[in-house]
Amino acid sequence: MAVQGSKMAAASRSNEGLKKRQILEEQLKICGFRNDGEVTDLYLGEKGLREVPDLARFQILRCLWLNNNKIQNLPSLKHNCCLTELYLNDNEIRSIAGALRHLHSLNVLLLHNNQLKNLEMTVKELERTQHLQTLNLFNNPLSEDCRYHLYVIYHIPWVTLLDRKEVTAKERRSALQLYNHPKTLVLQSIGFGKRTDIPLLPKPAFSLTTTKVLRLPPGCEFGNHLVKIPFENPEDAVYVRAMNRSIMEYSTVDWGKMPTSEEKRIGSNPEKRPERLTFKFR
Repeated sequence: MAVQGSKMAAASRSNEGLKKRQILEEQLKICGFRNDGEVTDLYLGEKGLREVPDLARFQILRCLWLNNNKIQNLPSLKHNCCLTELYLNDNEIRSIAGALRHLHSLNVLLLHNNQLKNLEMTVKELERTQHLQTLNLFNNPLSEDCRYHLYVIYHIPWVTLLDRKEVTAKERRSALQLYNHPKTLVLQSIGFGKRTDIPLLPKPAFSLTTTKVLRLPPGCEFGNHLVKIPFENPEDAVYVRAMNRSIMEYSTVDWGKMPTSEEKRIGSNPEKRPERLTFKFR
């Protein structure tokens, strides 16, 4: 019985292989390709395929449709590294581990309506596809994970269209804050080329407040940056220091009082030292 079962399985695999070759040859004939080096687009959708045929000979293949079949296992497509669009939706794919990591030019990947369960493994496989912009993973068991949406956005940040919806800046900030809290604090603390020790808080709503009039106590001197009398209110001391730092000085020379070269030659206007004019602004 075991021998008979083995023979039946071998016959089934042989029939499946023959079917794949026939479907592939028919499609090439329909598209009018004369040799494998011309094949850039290949449609193998809705063909009832259970396995992906060997596509290694199509070195410049760019668009591949394998949607609406019965594919469960996805082989490595490392020989088709020029692929930019890959349609694998509506199949029975359970894992993509080791299949897509070589597709560095991939721009569109549709994997919705499959049986993908492992979120971490699936995302890890796609982390190297840094040109991927359109990605569909909905209607997979992994999409029911509460982490799913933000997890994908954080680990594959170059995706702009996820599950038919545009990824927003708010979602990117939420993903960063959830999965990389230290980096979020650093980004919040950067401003005007410097860092603060605490994260920035949201700006309060604008409101009109009365201007505080500060009467400086006697003995407070701005010139030497000394405050001889301590302030009871720390805010007053901060204000005084701010006033010290806000002084701006501008100096120039009154060249109008200098004699010209002709006046010097005839000695009609005695030479005087130029005056230095200094202006201070607060």
